[in-house]
Amino acid sequence: MSHTLKTAAIAGAVAAAMSSHATTAQAATKEKCYGVSLAGQNDCAAGPGTTCAGTSVKDYQGNAWTLVDAGTCTEIDLPEMADGTDREGSLEPLDRDLPA
Repeated sequence: MSHTLKTAAIAGAVAAAMSSHATTAQAATKEKCYGVSLAGQNDCAAGPGTTCAGTSVKDYQGNAWTLVDAGTCTEIDLPEMADGTDREGSLEPLDRDLPA
């Protein structure tokens, strides 16, 4: 194997290792935010009777979560609830906007 080919192989291995580290670091900056996804657009866990991603049946369903940037969950702009109170995301499952 030529010196140039070895250098290219090593550079490629280093680049691959660094890109997988960036993905891991990027995932670490996300957190589960409950009650912010639209129906069918949750990332996972939409409560009893559902399986995983895309299974929520109501907008802003309180027991369905979506990954968001860390520290932004309660800052997401959501429409008010029917009674006029503010609707906010939560780091814990919520008992609001659940399917009947």
